Amino acid sequence: MSIGNSPEDDRPSIGRALQQARIAAGLTVEEVSSSTRVRIPIVHAIEQDDFSRCGGDVYARGHIRTLARAVGLDPEPLVEEYDADHGGRPAPTPAAPLFEAERIRSEPRRPNWTAAMVAAIVAVVGFVGFTLFSGEDEPSSTAQVAEGSKPDKTAAKPTATKPSDPKPVPSESAIAAAPRDKVTVKLSADRGKSWISVKDHNGRRLFDGLLLQGESKTFQDKERIDLVLGDAGSIDLFVNGKQVEDRFGPGQVERLSYTKGDPEAG
Repeated sequence: MSIGNSPEDDRPSIGRALQQARIAAGLTVEEVSSSTRVRIPIVHAIEQDDFSRCGGDVYARGHIRTLARAVGLDPEPLVEEYDADHGGRPAPTPAAPLFEAERIRSEPRRPNWTAAMVAAIVAVVGFVGFTLFSGEDEPSSTAQVAEGSKPDKTAAKPTATKPSDPKPVPSESAIAAAPRDKVTVKLSADRGKSWISVKDHNGRRLFDGLLLQGESKTFQDKERIDLVLGDAGSIDLFVNGKQVEDRFGPGQVERLSYTKGDPEAG
């Protein structure tokens, strides 16, 4: 009977799979670290299947998921492989202490009816005394009102001031009036979040980070805008006031450049 390697023995390790996917996506370790906030030494260590720098199994699983999404991999098979190699997931915490706390909870205090009755009696006595004193002063008060002067009907009425017109709020359509002497790029994350990197024609970084779902950002340069989209399928792209109709797939990494004039991928 011959002994051969199973298909599972031929598949790459966790670190090797993450490294191959990163290289295939055209990303450097620095770019992945910047988009995921996972420090560069930890990214290098994980790609070498060294998880000792993660700080424990919980952090290791979180780093694996974060790096896998950044390079376009499904994180769950990698996490399952990590659990199989490191003793599985931790057992859930038993709920017994919660019920013990419920049993030792103190009984609610009963209302002090004696104090409530005393307070009610004091309130009644005070109300009666106030009514008696008020009744003695009522005639003089009425006389003062009768002898008082009548209100002047010709008093000037307060003039109502007209509220100032609210200032117009700039609309999202302002990008349609993009200046012709510059290149204007607008990115809208309408279908999900995506890591993006934006540079001007001198290579100066204008933005590098996550664009969350529902957010949008606009960039301008006098010559060229260079883009790297970590998940191009989540982004709606507008260049010089016109929407780019290219439809990118979910998780697809795209490197694009745009200049003045009609939108045209570089």
